[in-house]
Parts: sequence; structure tokens; C-alpha cells
Amino acid sequence: MQGVIVGFVLAFFTSGIFTRAYVTKVNGWTTMYGCGEPGNSIFFRGACARAFPGPINVPQEAVYWTAGVDGAGKTLSGQRDYVMHFPAGRLPPNKAFWSLTMGDAHNRFVSNALNRYSVSDRSGLVRNADGSVDIYIQNAVPAGHESNWLPSPRGAFLLWLRVYLPGPSILEGKYNVPPVIEK
Repeated sequence: MQGVIVGFVLAFFTSGIFTRAYVTKVNGWTTMYGCGEPGNSIFFRGACARAFPGPINVPQEAVYWTAGVDGAGKTLSGQRDYVMHFPAGRLPPNKAFWSLTMGDAHNRFVSNALNRYSVSDRSGLVRNADGSVDIYIQNAVPAGHESNWLPSPRGAFLLWLRVYLPGPSILEGKYNVPPVIEK
């Protein structure tokens, strides 16, 4: 029994080391390139499962990023208002769709009056005059920007950006998700 416990503890710490080694962090967003690839070692698969609990697809089908902090490294909180600015022509490149989804601190959907749990290229986002897109992430309705609002809880929350059938710049690791900025 002692051997099983020691083995479990070693596996847990080893997966943590592998996760830190393979994780890419940019602008407060975290991803791991190559998750879901056939032939990955058991250590790499364990690191992917630890970083991204839930389904993992081959990168050609979907790539995921998660954020629990803003671009300045502060924990995301519904006590603050945020904006995520996509410059013109810089929405996540894809051949299917993308979505920005919110979860509370336990990664559960956030109940809200709109029953809106994500925004995406299919949710009628309104572009700015220059073609850019701003997504407002906050607890209260942003005046004049409800169509681009992702309601947050009052406390800590997490964001997931998922891109399905991602474009070449994502698959090559050249696309950087813009930071979530406190307003």
C-alpha cells in the first residue's frame, strides 16, 4: 500500500513539473500546444489533463486558452470591470467558430438575467467604427454595449477561449490572445 501512495504522490508532482514545462502563458492566458496529439507521452497527456480538465481534441479540431488573471496578473473578479479588445482583423482565426466562455471560481456557468454564458462570432457582437471588437466582462450591464457583454459573477471567475478548426497562425503558435484589461 505504501508503494501505491508513494507512486501516486510522485505521479502528481511529476505531472505538475510537466505542466509548468509545457504551458505557454501570454497576456494572462494559458494554453498548451499539442494536447490531444496521438503518440504523446503519458506525462504530456497527464500535463494536458491537469491544465485543461475536460475534453481535449487534436489541435486541428480545437485549441483552448484559459485565464484566471487579467493582463496585469490580478485575479479576475466581478468587483472590477474589464474589456477584451480585439483589433480589426484579429479575432481568433478559424474555419468553424470561436467562443469566450465564463465560469465561476469552480468553473461552473455563471447564472445571470440574460442566460448568457459565452459570447462568440455567432452571438451578434457589434464592431467598433474601426472594425475592432470590444467584449465587456463585468457584473453590471455596460451602458450601450449589452450585445458585447459577458456577465460576470460578483466574485472570482475564469475565462475560456475556445477556437474550433483554428487557422494556421494558431496552430503555429503565432496568435496571441489579447489581454483582459481592467477598465
